[in-house]
Amino acid sequence: MNPDPRAYGAGAARAAGPTPKDPRRWPALILLFSFVALMWVVEAADQVIQAAVGSPGLDDDGVRPLTTDGLLGILFQPFLHGGWGHLIGNSIALLILGSIIALSGLAPLIRVTLVSWVASGVVSWLLGGVGTVHIGASGIVFGYIFYVIVRGLFTRSFLHLIIGVLIGFYYGLGALAGLSPLQDGVSWQGHLGGAIGGVVAAYGHRRDRKPRAVTAGQVRWTAGPPR
Repeated sequence: MNPDPRAYGAGAARAAGPTPKDPRRWPALILLFSFVALMWVVEAADQVIQAAVGSPGLDDDGVRPLTTDGLLGILFQPFLHGGWGHLIGNSIALLILGSIIALSGLAPLIRVTLVSWVASGVVSWLLGGVGTVHIGASGIVFGYIFYVIVRGLFTRSFLHLIIGVLIGFYYGLGALAGLSPLQDGVSWQGHLGGAIGGVVAAYGHRRDRKPRAVTAGQVRWTAGPPR
C-alpha cells in the first residue's frame, strides 16, 4: 500500500521548519522617533516651567546619587536635558544610531534601549556623587554606540562588523572622551553605564554554537505508516 501523499507534504513542511519573520523595521522606527519626540515635548514643558517659576524646572527630577527619592530619576533621566543644544545633540545621535539598530527589528531596539537606560541610571546613582543631578539621554546614546560597535563580534555577521568598524571610527574618540572622569559637568558615570548596557545587549544576540539536528529527510506520517 502506498503511503498517503499528504504525509510527505506534512513531513516536508515539518522538516522545513517555520518560515522566519521579516524584521519589524517600521514599528521600530516609529517607536524610535516617538521616543525622541517625547523628549522634545518634555523639554518644551521644562522651558515653560523655568520661564514661569525659574530654574531648575524639571531638571531637578533627574538621578540624584545615593538618595532614595533619587532612584525615581532613573525613569526620568533620558527625557530631561540642560537646554535645547543638549537635546539636539542627543536627538541626532539617537536617530542615526537608533535607525541603524531598528533595521534589525523592533526587539533589538527595545532591548538595547531598556538595558542601556537602566544601566546608565543605576551607575549614575551609584557613582555620581552626592549633591549632583544627572540628566540627559547620553547614556542611551553610549549604549547605542557600543552596541553597534561590538554587535558583529557576537552575531558574526559581516555586515554588522563593517557597520561597527565605521561607527567606531566616527564615534570612537568622542566616546572614549565621554568616559573620562576629568570633564567637568559631564556625567561620565551615565555614559559608562550606558556603554556597559550596550555591550550586554549585544551579547544577548550571540549565535547559538551548538550543532543542530538535520531534519530534512524526516517524514511524519499523518495517517500511520504504510502497510
